[in-house]
Amino acid sequence: MKELPPLIKKLLNSQAYPHRPEKVELIQTHISYVFLAGDLVYKIKKPVDFGFLDFTTLEKRKFYCEREVTLNRRLCPDIYLGVVPVIEEGETAYFEKEGEPVEWAVKMKRMPEEGMMGRLIAEGRLRKDHLDLIVKKLVPFYQQAETGPEVNKYGSMEAISFNVEENFSQTKEFVGKALASYRYQHIVSWSRRFMKEKTGLFEERIVQGFIRDGHGDLYSANICFDEPKGDVYIFDCIEFNDRFRCGDVAQDLAFLAMDLDFHELEDFSRYFIDEYVSLSGEKGLLKLLDFYKCYRAYVRGKIGCFTWASPEVPEKVREEALEGARRYFDLAYLYAEGVPWLIVIFGLSGTGKSTLARALKETLLANYYNSDIVRKKLLGIKPEEHHYEPFGKGIYSEEFTQKTYEAMARYAAQDIRRGRDVILDATFRAKNLRKLVFDAVKDLKVNILFVQCMAPDEVIKARFEERAKKGGEPSDGRWEIYVKQKEVFEPPIEIPEDKILLLETTQPVEKLVERVIGRMKSARVEA
Repeated sequence: MKELPPLIKKLLNSQAYPHRPEKVELIQTHISYVFLAGDLVYKIKKPVDFGFLDFTTLEKRKFYCEREVTLNRRLCPDIYLGVVPVIEEGETAYFEKEGEPVEWAVKMKRMPEEGMMGRLIAEGRLRKDHLDLIVKKLVPFYQQAETGPEVNKYGSMEAISFNVEENFSQTKEFVGKALASYRYQHIVSWSRRFMKEKTGLFEERIVQGFIRDGHGDLYSANICFDEPKGDVYIFDCIEFNDRFRCGDVAQDLAFLAMDLDFHELEDFSRYFIDEYVSLSGEKGLLKLLDFYKCYRAYVRGKIGCFTWASPEVPEKVREEALEGARRYFDLAYLYAEGVPWLIVIFGLSGTGKSTLARALKETLLANYYNSDIVRKKLLGIKPEEHHYEPFGKGIYSEEFTQKTYEAMARYAAQDIRRGRDVILDATFRAKNLRKLVFDAVKDLKVNILFVQCMAPDEVIKARFEERAKKGGEPSDGRWEIYVKQKEVFEPPIEIPEDKILLLETTQPVEKLVERVIGRMKSARVEA
């Protein structure tokens, strides 16, 4: 983690504040330092340049602080108190003191923590009447928001395409880290095709007056409910770039709908849009909703990547940001009509299943479930703890094997529903165990591929000998278990030809991964 700048360290002292708060907390984003100081909040912009925003000079930071206050007072007139200077005197620094400013800050009233929408969601306290408050505030806001030629240009095909393509160019370096290459290519192709085929629809939106100077960052992190007052604060709109704030009303609304989807509140997402359409009479936005949901999910994924790549952000926050980015890209893929993959790597012990599965996991960034690990987790046993039971006995009894495979199928269905690819790694030696997979996902849109791993007996025997020397594998497989499995293995004749791939695993694992990816590509082309 990168060390904080000296000025920021000084501002962590309560003496830096005119009201002397008991405690000062610092929260960082990729563009701001936010100081929570008692009943007030001070926000300083980082001296960064991401292309789409430039805070590199003190003059620019002051200008954008003033823009932030002006724009946010449209929806939160009582929260944004103004722009104040930061003064430095030797080893100390102060907010709101006379002298030569070394920095500028937005000063705000602190909103009630218990009313933050993110917290309500996390604690299961969000209700539909909360969404009613949002809708009642947003309908008149958009109807009264600025429009006209200067704003309408942000609804043009040229502007929309620029924003979308900028996202793609700025996330290229994160492909293979935050989203798989094939998913990146799919989202890019789908977005370009949608814009090309729906050009007339985007032009209609301009003529109909739906391009407005809106919010630009409308999601749960920027919404707070004041329950005693029966009010809602919608804050922190985008001030640093007009093209991100101005645009189709549908783009703003899609952001909050997407955010509710992200938190697995699909019913609330539909309710929010339905209520907005009902109150405003604006049904046209529904034709663009998934396009803008995809765009907004991708933006959030991009921001998560930026946070992950920021060395000054704490390691735990960075790792959480990367996983959050992956989840947002999963959503973007679903909105872009992408279909997740469930890849079942199966075969007898020692056939190289786990080696292939782990390599494929790194390529696809898929969630990975190994039967040995799942089995031991269900029993509260550490993965590396070995139980060399006779075949079909102890923790490998038929009963517990059934429970293990049921759990794997259940985990797979949950992840696929969220848009994530899944790899299952197990012997799947019986038809009834393979059927569990098909049953678990029968109501989901999913591509299924069973990959059967095979190798000559002498190769497998040598692998077991090598594994015994090295150790470190969660598998309890060994030669005598392989022999027993071979006796009872039921050939996968029930699996359709287009859903199975047979692999001889004596090839290098890189070649095997290429074979699987090639099969996935051919399946997508056929679809």
